[in-house]
Amino acid sequence: MDRTVKPKLVVVGNGMAGMRTVEELLKLDAGMYDITVFGLEPRVNYNRILLSPVLAGDKGADDIVLHTREWYAEHGIVLHAGDPVLAIDRHRRVVRARSGLEVAYDRLLLATGSTPFIVPVPGAQLDGVLGFRDLDDVDRMLAAARRGGSAVVIGGGLLGLEAANGLLRRGMAVTVVHLTDSLMNQQLDPQAAALLKLALEQRGLRILLGAQTEAILGEARVEAVRFTDGTEVEADLVVMAAGVRPNVALAVDAGLHVERAIVVDDTLQTYDPRIYAVGECVQHRKATFGLVAPIWDQARVCAAHLAGLGHRRYVQQATATKLKVTGIDLYSAGDIVGRDGSEDLVLRDRRAGVYKRLVLAGSRVTGAVLYGDVTDGPWYFDLIQRGTDVSSFRDRLLFGPALCEAA
Repeated sequence: MDRTVKPKLVVVGNGMAGMRTVEELLKLDAGMYDITVFGLEPRVNYNRILLSPVLAGDKGADDIVLHTREWYAEHGIVLHAGDPVLAIDRHRRVVRARSGLEVAYDRLLLATGSTPFIVPVPGAQLDGVLGFRDLDDVDRMLAAARRGGSAVVIGGGLLGLEAANGLLRRGMAVTVVHLTDSLMNQQLDPQAAALLKLALEQRGLRILLGAQTEAILGEARVEAVRFTDGTEVEADLVVMAAGVRPNVALAVDAGLHVERAIVVDDTLQTYDPRIYAVGECVQHRKATFGLVAPIWDQARVCAAHLAGLGHRRYVQQATATKLKVTGIDLYSAGDIVGRDGSEDLVLRDRRAGVYKRLVLAGSRVTGAVLYGDVTDGPWYFDLIQRGTDVSSFRDRLLFGPALCEAA
């Protein structure tokens, strides 16, 4: 193959999903494309999952860098950091950046990620109200913490609790506000969530459940948060951690097929065969994605097709979530809600701070929630994925693989 004129690959998004795809592509064929990357932030690619340790003071910004500027240069990748793509001309096969720069593509990879959901209430645009999405948000939160005072975190999911923990450790008085009656309701059942709430309150967090924000109060800056029941909480800082929305504006403007997110097939190709998409901006078979494991799978499949090795297909897998919230170990896998006819096996040791719940459908494990002791989480997940018949050791399931294998 004549490599004197390489096809051009343009990557829109310098985050984890896009750059993981580039990494996988380089492993398969390092010299296939001339690669250009556009990023919104004026910095190199970093591990967004580790923003919480930066906020808490356990890591510095340099510690979470994934690819240095030298790495881009070594691999011949042109990086335009802080110059996001604003338009895609699919007929001319050109992208146009905010600076006015135009770059042609033969293949285009969209990895535009997601944006924080800002609860649409009066006062949401006040100074001191922010999301928790990037290093700039962390810098603003650290500046607020240095001034001291009170913070309100809206959202009792993983991200909200991590933000609350970081601000608490930085010396702020922190209130977590959650719309439903249990924390982390996507990953935990009510019993595990109640244990988590108690543990977090003992660490100094104030937690308000079933609380709906009505307005954020203040003149120039945020001063308080008011709820629909009329109560108010003072706030010098409000962090919105109530979920994210796929960032699809660029794709919509380009006329790509978009529903909740950019629709892709099993090869991560959009309805335009020259354009692929990966990560949180993607919708595959009606599902959207926020966890690392499925996005890494997408990156591998997409890279294979970009490299012309079109034998792989992206298949959605059951996912397991291992979490560490403020030093508390949690593990969640499979269907934790249960369905008609399913059964629960529960082990609860209040003194040891351990809770285990397994959901069974017939003779197979379909879900698991572990709190405090998560050692056996991967084993339960393996049982779920394999659809293992556990009837011969069902009475020992809660006590882990050693006793079950003995049976």
